[in-house]
Amino acid sequence: MRTTPDFASARDGWAGTRVAVIGLGASGVAAARLALAKGGVVHASDLHTDAATAARGADLEAAGARVELGSHDVEWIAGAGVVVVSPGIPPDAPLLRELERRGVVWVSEPELAFRFYQAPLIAVTGTNGKTTTTLLVGHLLERAGVTAAVGGNVGGGLAPAASALALGENVPDWYVLEMSSFQLAGIDRFRPAIGVVTNLSPDHLDRYPSLEAYHADKARLFRNAGPDSAWVLPHADAEVAALAGEAAGTRYAFGGTVEDATHAYVDAGVLTLRTGGAPEPLLPEAEVPLLGRHNVRNALAAALVARLAGARSDGIADGLATARPLPHRMEPVVERNGVLWVNDSKATNVSATATALESLDRPVVLLLGGKDKGEDFGVLAGAVAGRARAVLAFGAAGPRIARELGAHEDVELLGDDFRAVLTRAARHARAGDVVLLSPACSSFDMFESYEHRGRSFSELAQEIA
Repeated sequence: MRTTPDFASARDGWAGTRVAVIGLGASGVAAARLALAKGGVVHASDLHTDAATAARGADLEAAGARVELGSHDVEWIAGAGVVVVSPGIPPDAPLLRELERRGVVWVSEPELAFRFYQAPLIAVTGTNGKTTTTLLVGHLLERAGVTAAVGGNVGGGLAPAASALALGENVPDWYVLEMSSFQLAGIDRFRPAIGVVTNLSPDHLDRYPSLEAYHADKARLFRNAGPDSAWVLPHADAEVAALAGEAAGTRYAFGGTVEDATHAYVDAGVLTLRTGGAPEPLLPEAEVPLLGRHNVRNALAAALVARLAGARSDGIADGLATARPLPHRMEPVVERNGVLWVNDSKATNVSATATALESLDRPVVLLLGGKDKGEDFGVLAGAVAGRARAVLAFGAAGPRIARELGAHEDVELLGDDFRAVLTRAARHARAGDVVLLSPACSSFDMFESYEHRGRSFSELAQEIA
């Protein structure tokens, strides 16, 4: 098999280097622009020919790239010095199979970007809470006077792709990237100074052949660990510990209690750090302006990372106090007549929904449904029991939700009329309740994206509440 491309002289430019970029989403476009800026000869291709893709392609052509829509020039791509594959390209795509047959190695867009970074990197992965933790790390660092360039797999327009950060005019103190399993699958020399795993649970089983394959890609975060690596991991999480294995470096734990001797914990209701020496109290848990107990864990992880990156504890405390909820992630939308409507559209797997339910201390009217990702909805029974006043199942996965979760709890099966779903939820809800959209499914049966679903929920909630 052809060896991985040599990026040793990346920062000096790639004059004349042939760079193939597969996929013209946000990360693909960013990779192409970075390669062009460094002197590469770029060929970018995408099977899609819709207006939005064509517009992105036209912009790249104007910048000097060769763009191909509707097909892939396999010969050109196979002969390229660097092949960058966007995360939206499934690993069993015919093009990737053909490249593998020819012995061509490809990399992910963050791997490309990393070669041009001029400051240390913080990389955040996990199943749930990645975006909240990533953006919170950036916020805490900035409030503490430490400059940070934040991006990666954040999505939703909340931060740029990894390659866009490499084109910034000013070099930050730290780069902070959210990394998906798909992006980690394509790394080679990618090496964070601080690596973070928020948690681990089943996800993307519609794309991976097994849970083990999903875990294997996540474990690549530790691929290039060295004695100076720092790893921020959840306390007493056996699966994450197994993921890290015997990776070199120093491990720091978040969660638990003061008795557990972790490095970030809640003590007498106060978020506290202990990275060496005396404990450093930060902020009362009640003053963290993020909804849900799970966000306390995200805050602990982010605070610990910021401290390891050199932020002072008073700056971290200020950052925690000024944090704001992210769109579509336990986002309070409206509260009327004592009923709080919460948009958690980003909860696209069973674990995220269970965490959302367990983080609330009010009765819940739960909205579940969307495109099926192959998980067992029956495992939600424990989280639903005693918490949900009503469970409404909708969309393509609705019948399976009603069958699997309905074997344990009462589930009302509705169709794909989202307005009707929210109207029904309003009829169930009583003062003191939460109407929670935490669907445990992707959105692509009824919506363009989880953002589209969340916006629709928010608009309808404002009207129906």
